[in-house]
Amino acid sequence: MLHYLDSPLSAPAPTRRSFLKLSAGALGGLMLGVALPARKVEAAGDALATPFVHITPDNKVIVLSKHLDKGQGAATGLATLVAEELDAAPEQVEAVFAPSNPELYKNFAFGVQGTGGSTAMANSFEQYRRAGATARAMLVQAAALDWGVPADEITVSGGVVSGGGRSASFGELTMQAAMQDVPVEVALKAPEEWVYIGKGFPRVELPAKTTGSVGLFGMDAQPENVLVAVTARPPRFGATLTSVDTGEALTVLGVEQVLQIPQGVAVVARNTWAAMQGREALALTWEDGSGETRGTEELMTEFRALLDQPGTAAPARGDAAAALDAAAHVVEAEYSFPYLAHAQMEPLDMTVLYDGARATFWGGSQIQTMDHGTAAAVLGLDFPNVEINTTWAGGSFGRRATPDAHLIAEAATLAKAWLEAGNEARPIKLIYSRGDDIKGGYYRPMALHRVRAGVGQDGRISGWEHRIVSQSIFTGTGFESFVVHGGVDHSTIEGIGDTTYDIADMALDVHHPAVGVPTLWWRSVGHTHTAYVMETMMDELARASGQDPVAFRLAHLKGDARLAGVLRLAAEKAGEAGPEGTHRGVAVHKSFGSYVAEVADVRMREDGTVKVEQVICAVDCGVAVNPDNIRAQIEGGLGYGLSAILREEITLTNGEVDQFNYPDYMPLRITDMPEVEVHIVPSADAPTGVGEPGTPPIGPAVANAVFAATGQRVRELPFARHGLA
Repeated sequence: MLHYLDSPLSAPAPTRRSFLKLSAGALGGLMLGVALPARKVEAAGDALATPFVHITPDNKVIVLSKHLDKGQGAATGLATLVAEELDAAPEQVEAVFAPSNPELYKNFAFGVQGTGGSTAMANSFEQYRRAGATARAMLVQAAALDWGVPADEITVSGGVVSGGGRSASFGELTMQAAMQDVPVEVALKAPEEWVYIGKGFPRVELPAKTTGSVGLFGMDAQPENVLVAVTARPPRFGATLTSVDTGEALTVLGVEQVLQIPQGVAVVARNTWAAMQGREALALTWEDGSGETRGTEELMTEFRALLDQPGTAAPARGDAAAALDAAAHVVEAEYSFPYLAHAQMEPLDMTVLYDGARATFWGGSQIQTMDHGTAAAVLGLDFPNVEINTTWAGGSFGRRATPDAHLIAEAATLAKAWLEAGNEARPIKLIYSRGDDIKGGYYRPMALHRVRAGVGQDGRISGWEHRIVSQSIFTGTGFESFVVHGGVDHSTIEGIGDTTYDIADMALDVHHPAVGVPTLWWRSVGHTHTAYVMETMMDELARASGQDPVAFRLAHLKGDARLAGVLRLAAEKAGEAGPEGTHRGVAVHKSFGSYVAEVADVRMREDGTVKVEQVICAVDCGVAVNPDNIRAQIEGGLGYGLSAILREEITLTNGEVDQFNYPDYMPLRITDMPEVEVHIVPSADAPTGVGEPGTPPIGPAVANAVFAATGQRVRELPFARHGLA
């Protein structure tokens, strides 16, 4: 039985929702999901088994997460929203990942099914609450009819429906509930009624992660008779293969076949060790051709030359040159930022089973719509004949969401080549080693900044000129029209061009040089370097004009009460001074709709290196759906940003990436992680992102503290280049 209401899903928080309902007889429970527009009713038949909530006869509440959970807690957040309005008990709530269906599960921020940009809670807050409230209303209606009790006399609490002296679990009522009409309108709880939102809800995946359940992550996918594949890729980006000798590789015990594909040469074997040993035994010759052969120093020289030339102008404010001429104090500085790898804990992987007519994939798909379409195109299949099974992911930081969907494209290409070579259809797990991942490109772009800014006699900023040289992430991708305007990739200037500091006169221009190194968004995207420049320059201007760094910022934030609010809160919680022997720096930044201030206290070791002792954070992210998860994300984002400024960098020599694994890429060690306090601003505003906003402020906060300790400004990252880490 299908109940359908003509109300298209077009915004994250509409006033009405329509729901789909499937008969209990067909699916053994109550299933609810957001409906498709009327013109899509026929297509809905293929997608009716993809609701947001499934209540089973054995009393489980299964929430289908439209967002990939890569450790950021999205699945728990969505489960919290459903459980809140459903009045379910935490122990009965589970979460699984929704299948690929952009009509049902699109991210309202992107228009496709995908996770990123710290949007999970922001675009799902009402949607998943409404799904829970609708399920609750239908359970209540079922109980009212069965017991002969008015619906308004029935209560629901902790997964139990009660009324008229009777009670029943959700599971006992699910069959009857599935027969009820889907309510057009449901009332959502007022904030003062919330039991879980803003208070806490257990991580839904914690038992599985604790016990190491098989199949949790993409790397764990183990379909019957699965083979393992690794690919030998070009040593330089863009190089082409000129000769292949597979003789030695084919003698390795366990190697099944060697296949040449556009991405390189793939070794397919019965296990990972055999595949890797087979790859080591390949004799390959590569030709650079149009490949990237420049090293880091050559690229840096070319980038610096561009700093001397006018770039493509972003929208200006006032007359920066005239304001600088009138300034009492002028500060000029150049900054350089290296390429950065994502270095997530679980390297890339994707498992595929393709039989010529259908294809099934298993992996941590971050943009399911893009992956689904790419796989279908590579294999020449219709969309319904491709199935994407999203797994948990061991980190991403942007790496699993590439505009070219290269991972699933390679897996699909490999599966097709395997079949065309006359082999029987078998699952193949394509895996990247740590070295493949770190050397494989898709980095945070290298960036250079030149800034000239002034302060007037009145103590206020008087002119700001800013030039950036950095590759464009979005040019040439399907997202270009959304982000690149007038020749400026706005991900390069975010955090500067849209700053809410009261700077009346600002000129900003950009160069986007062509480089053969693939680049990609990285946790907090452009904010990773723009916040560093903005907040260290604010510190320099404050000190140049003899002002307190916090007071100077607040004086320029009269128009942004929320950003000023987190700065005041962090400063208040940090107190007058940090632990004895430490020096203090501060930074504040808005990104992804959230406001974060961080106060860092650092100690200089005897060997001249920096030890960050503690960081006091304040965050305003609207309604705090799960406070503990927010703290975890701010802590994690802070650690990720600290790791980047201390030691991390990707360098090239003659076009080849120098780094290969953690020992030479050097992510943050646990001994370097500071004590962190996170203070959440109470708010009734709609929730905003927390996965990324903790990252941008930590770099400048620490850099400003290092200046307070040593008088040294760190403008070339990472700190290790200066013996500071």
